[in-house]
Amino acid sequence: MPRGVPRREDRTDDVAQERGDWQYGYDADGVAVVRYERGEREGRPWADRLEVVDPRADLAAQAAFVRTELAGWVVSGPLPLGEELVRRGATVLRHGHTMHRSLTDAPPPGGWGAWARTPLRDGLRTVPCDRGAEELAPVSRAAFGPGHPDHLQAEDQGEQAKVGKLAALLAGQVIGPLMPSSALVVDGTDRVVAGAVLTDWDGLPWIAHVFRDPARGYPGLGRDLLRRVVAEVAAGGATEIGLAVTEGNRAQRLYEELGFTTTRSSLTVVVP
Repeated sequence: MPRGVPRREDRTDDVAQERGDWQYGYDADGVAVVRYERGEREGRPWADRLEVVDPRADLAAQAAFVRTELAGWVVSGPLPLGEELVRRGATVLRHGHTMHRSLTDAPPPGGWGAWARTPLRDGLRTVPCDRGAEELAPVSRAAFGPGHPDHLQAEDQGEQAKVGKLAALLAGQVIGPLMPSSALVVDGTDRVVAGAVLTDWDGLPWIAHVFRDPARGYPGLGRDLLRRVVAEVAAGGATEIGLAVTEGNRAQRLYEELGFTTTRSSLTVVVP
């Protein structure tokens, strides 16, 4: 057995055995083949951030293991494995990228203070993100209209479910506690037109949700708002900030312009 590959000491009928925050999937010999974080998605068990830990297993063997042992699960893992699973009948839910930006290296021209002072359009102002999901849901939904890569996923839910998911995010039940650097943008009538929801993901500031109602206009508002909230996070002493973006989302180019770089790409599939 290769050094460093964990074994299951006490075999059970379960594919996974918990080791800290990771769960491991074992083959018939008790050797760990994959590890992942257990969750729930689309009403199914979810193997998130799945990684292959057995260096002996080639791509076909990895896919065969997942196809057999995690049948019916949602699996988020490396692109090659996801693509192989798709060839074996899995359905794609999301092709995404994780991006990070250092808050200590390569500060913006003029420093973080320049970003913090980014002006908004006339008549707009930022307010704390302290409003209910019912008020924010229509604006959030409008941001992912037809043609947006996340549109189908956003539409594949009832109205109550959409509000519930947003409420859970705001309550810190999805990624982590809401950070005070989260902000909403309102117009002269106090109507929300955009927002940036930031959470604390195990100590890492995370941009969990950014939205702008395109019907209200204000092109470039998302960039202005992001500069402000990222600058506030930097001023608070954080050294890094992260986010996730779906392949094909034009916002990825914006994130790159703001200094974010892709650190991981993954495919989320439903295993038949």
